[in-house]
Amino acid sequence: MNLKIWLKRIALVVLLGVVIFVIRAALRPSPTKVETAAASSGAMRVTIDAEGKTRVHDRFMIAAPIAGKISRIAFHRGDWVASNTIVAKIEPPPMAPLDPRQLAEARARVATAEELKHEANAIVEHARADCEQARREFERAEKLVESGDIPKQEFERLRNTEKTCLQQLEAVKFKARAAASEVEVAKASLIAVERAGQTNQAAAVAVRAPVSGRVLRVVEESERVVTPGTPLLELSSQSLEIVVDVLSTDAVKIKPGAMVFIEGWGGEQAIKARVRLIEPSAFTKISALGIEEQRVNVIADFVESFAQLGDGYRVEARIVIWEAEKIIKVPANTLFRQGQTWSVFVVENGQAKLRTVEIGHRNAFEAEVIKGLQEGEQVIIHPSSEITDGMTVRASTTTATTSSAK
Repeated sequence: MNLKIWLKRIALVVLLGVVIFVIRAALRPSPTKVETAAASSGAMRVTIDAEGKTRVHDRFMIAAPIAGKISRIAFHRGDWVASNTIVAKIEPPPMAPLDPRQLAEARARVATAEELKHEANAIVEHARADCEQARREFERAEKLVESGDIPKQEFERLRNTEKTCLQQLEAVKFKARAAASEVEVAKASLIAVERAGQTNQAAAVAVRAPVSGRVLRVVEESERVVTPGTPLLELSSQSLEIVVDVLSTDAVKIKPGAMVFIEGWGGEQAIKARVRLIEPSAFTKISALGIEEQRVNVIADFVESFAQLGDGYRVEARIVIWEAEKIIKVPANTLFRQGQTWSVFVVENGQAKLRTVEIGHRNAFEAEVIKGLQEGEQVIIHPSSEITDGMTVRASTTTATTSSAK
């Protein structure tokens, strides 16, 4: 009898315990579902993104040297014109006996053209000396980089300096040839004035191309009377450059030689370029929101050429201002502010743990972690205000999108 009573009591206690366990389990809050991403080690890049356009490195406007009737120009846009080719002829009107003022003006134009020619030749010599120095520094760097005495980044900078210098040398040579041609044009104009004083009828003046190049624009296509200085034809060199206008606050972060990735030009592949110049003066531009902005032009040269691009084409440029090969990084959407510090929630043993971290460089997608996290630790993406330190969570890992952005 006593045994049966004890068995009933034990069964009742067990049943009561089961009921209590079920009730407590039902009342216990379920773990909060969160998405996590791992703190990873890898490369990271910070860029300044802006729209830009291509333009020819050198362009030359051929103008009428004297007044008179111009013949019809036979060239069209896109035509190739060799140096010293006659592009137009101008027949001056009948002239009075030799005018000392006109003669003095013609001689002054010759003198001015010769001075500009001498200046252009001096610039060529200066650029040639710079290129020689850049070549010697690059050759020394080639030997040092093999032994590890200089970093690879410094070697690439010196190599880019040499390439940029050679491009600039070609550009100033182009201008020197143009200056020499202007001297010939001025001399032809002087001869025409002198002959006019002798015969009262000046000979037709041949207008020649100062350099070899492609026709960008024909300003005066038809035969008509023109005045001195009237634009006739615009020529360009074959080399292209990229002009990107950025905010002045961003321009101070950009250094000459910085890598530029050209996208949005119509092709699938990004084109590489390098910054050659940050212009020293800014200009005011009205943004799409009607706000006045101070912007600065950044000039970059193509590292590789693409025949599909021409003058004035729109491009999207990503200018690199910082990059590293191996750092600890997390998605930017895992970070949040607590006062003056950055924090994240780290998932440890099924619980969200608040962690203060020190952040370095950032872009729109990633942030460099200097202190506070180890590679492989899981951090919560988009932590809501409901997440608290020590809360039980159920994590599902996601693959974070990584990209370099502004």
